[in-house]
Amino acid sequence: MRAVVQRVSSASVTVDGETVGQLDLSDGELGLVALVGVTHDDGPTAAAKLADKLWRLRILDGGDDRREASAADLNAPILVISQFTLYANTDKGRRPSWNAAAPGPVAEPLVERVVDELRGLGATVATGRFGAHMHVDLVNDGPVTLVLDV
Repeated sequence: MRAVVQRVSSASVTVDGETVGQLDLSDGELGLVALVGVTHDDGPTAAAKLADKLWRLRILDGGDDRREASAADLNAPILVISQFTLYANTDKGRRPSWNAAAPGPVAEPLVERVVDELRGLGATVATGRFGAHMHVDLVNDGPVTLVLDV
């Protein structure tokens, strides 16, 4: 599994003009947006590992006494959005190949598993809508953007 994680001060995702997921952050609070991609050999173990990594990744501002904190430390919310394009292969030509991305029937339950695992760890999680054409609006804080492979 692969995730692109961004530290954000606001984030929402809409489908057909309807907000389907958003982070409810007060002024000065931060959260995470995780774009999650699934490949063919991923399974429940990878989903659990990715969820734990997202929850405990120390990229948030913990205040004056702690420079780096995790979503777990601050109970920061996480917006999880499925993103098959993270497994694009652009080695040849200008047209990406999507062969490395798992098909929807394989990927969707694993993205849902990441969400379930995060919630099981105590996270407040919002989501996009799997397979939909989504519009993601966010303000990247820092900016901080990381790529995680598990």
